[in-house]
Amino acid sequence: MLPAGGHAVYLDAREFLPHIPANQYPGQALLCSLYVHGGIRSVEIGSLMFGKYGPDGLLIPANLELVRLAIPRRVYTQSHIDYVSEVIIEVFGKRNEIQGLRILEEAPVLRHFTAKLCEADK
Repeated sequence: MLPAGGHAVYLDAREFLPHIPANQYPGQALLCSLYVHGGIRSVEIGSLMFGKYGPDGLLIPANLELVRLAIPRRVYTQSHIDYVSEVIIEVFGKRNEIQGLRILEEAPVLRHFTAKLCEADK
C-alpha cells in the first residue's frame, strides 16, 4: 500500500492473492507464506482479526485484508530491509501456489491470537 508508513509497511493481501476469497483469510495465508519462505514475522489485519459472523453463520469479511510489517527505528539495517524485500518478491512470484486457510479452532473473542488454521479445501 502507498504511501509506506513511518513505522510499518502494509501489504494488500487482496491484491497480492486475488485467487483467495476473504473467507479463506488471504492476509493470514500471505503472512504464513512469508514466515515459511523467509522467516519474516508479520501480523494480519484483516478478516481473521476483524471479521464477524452473520446470523447465518457465514463470515462477514473485514473491509481490508492487510499484512503489517513493523519496522522499528534503529533496529534494522539496510541489509535486513533488502532481505525482506527479496523474500516478498520471491513469494509474489509464487503467489498462485499459496492456498487459502480455514479455521479449525477459534476462541469466541480475540480469535486471531489463538486460532488454529489449516489449508482450505480446494
